[in-house]
Amino acid sequence: MKIPRFIRNNVLLKMTSLNATVIVVRLIVAFFLQRELTELTGKAGYAKIGSLRNLGQILMSLTSFGTFNGVVKYVAEYKEDREQLQRLFSTTFVFTILGSALCFAVLFFGSGWISEYFFYTREYEYIIKLVSVIVPFISIQRVFNGIVNGLSRYKKFAAIELTAYLLGAALTLILLYNYDLDGALIAIAVIPVLQVIVMLFIFIKVLREYVQFSKLKLATPFAKRLLAFTVMSVASTVLMNLVEIDIRSVLANRLSESDAGIWTGMTTLSKNYMVFSSALFTLYVIPKFVGIKTQNDFKKEVGVIYKTLLPLFAVGMFIIYFMRFLFIEYIFIDFDGMAPLFKWQLAGDFVRLATLVLIHQFIAKKLVWNFVFTELVSVALFFVLSRYLITDYGVEGVVIAHLIRYAVLFVVVLLLLIRYFRKNPDRPDDLTSESNNS
Repeated sequence: MKIPRFIRNNVLLKMTSLNATVIVVRLIVAFFLQRELTELTGKAGYAKIGSLRNLGQILMSLTSFGTFNGVVKYVAEYKEDREQLQRLFSTTFVFTILGSALCFAVLFFGSGWISEYFFYTREYEYIIKLVSVIVPFISIQRVFNGIVNGLSRYKKFAAIELTAYLLGAALTLILLYNYDLDGALIAIAVIPVLQVIVMLFIFIKVLREYVQFSKLKLATPFAKRLLAFTVMSVASTVLMNLVEIDIRSVLANRLSESDAGIWTGMTTLSKNYMVFSSALFTLYVIPKFVGIKTQNDFKKEVGVIYKTLLPLFAVGMFIIYFMRFLFIEYIFIDFDGMAPLFKWQLAGDFVRLATLVLIHQFIAKKLVWNFVFTELVSVALFFVLSRYLITDYGVEGVVIAHLIRYAVLFVVVLLLLIRYFRKNPDRPDDLTSESNNS
């Protein structure tokens, strides 16, 4: 039987199939890990684990000055121009030093109030101090990850992701069994060290080929270009994680820490399967959109992405929905309150995937204010709707808010893209992006 050309020549499908293999293995391990975490730490403990993960996400942005997407974009754009790449890496090098130093100082000397903000107690001040020591590894891992994605080395990326995840899961289980919740928190804090070690072991030859470490300078020739991505990263990653922490706190105060844990369980499951798409955005979508010059080419590429990803995603979501009680019985032990959340979370994530594909055009073309505006709309909608709907619907109100915000955001992003292409019809990328942001 002859394989259709669409399937044979679809690079995204090849990436998807490899990524799907990694994700399936990862999900199997993740489900066992989540089972042990929920059973041994309880709902309240699991909520604390969610807060620490939020802190980790914030630090991934701040320690590297939010340059991840910028590194992906410019590595994809200049991978044949070693001089430009060296200028890019020198600027990134300075940013990581500054970001790491600032984050270390804030975390180490403010560990008490940060512990109280994230965990509602100063009992975990030592975890915050441990994280402060780890911040250089967080920033290095983020930058190196950007290089891997910018080069679209998806096979290397898959190997790095899977190896690092398995080692991190093993460390988490060992410390969890020996030290309960404290052990799990310590493991999550030190996982970035494992990620850097794995990345250097697997990817060091390619890194040396593109990054001349001996020629890195304390100079910032790319600063103006990368700072645009800093603004975008703060608007998305930092604000969104702060809102999640706030919502978890609202759930704990208005309802209970157990309810906060139930919502954390639902978002953790969501983040595990959304990894399937997030890797493809940086490995494929951004590098692809960077090279697209015309509206017609953009429409064609979005069509290819939608035809490839959305049906696969829909099938996966139906499977998860119909297996929801099995997830609760065997993975999220005693999290019965999760059952009503699935339909809203899954529907919201489907619309989210369709929306994120379009939003990555803003990143690829460095349309800073379009991106910031959409992220502020997203964060504001989620913040306001969640607080309002919790009153009438409890935990379920948060996932209803999740669906509504992405339905609204899809329309907003679509209108902004229509406006962008009307203002800049089929003109070179650099000119259109600069004129749109001037």
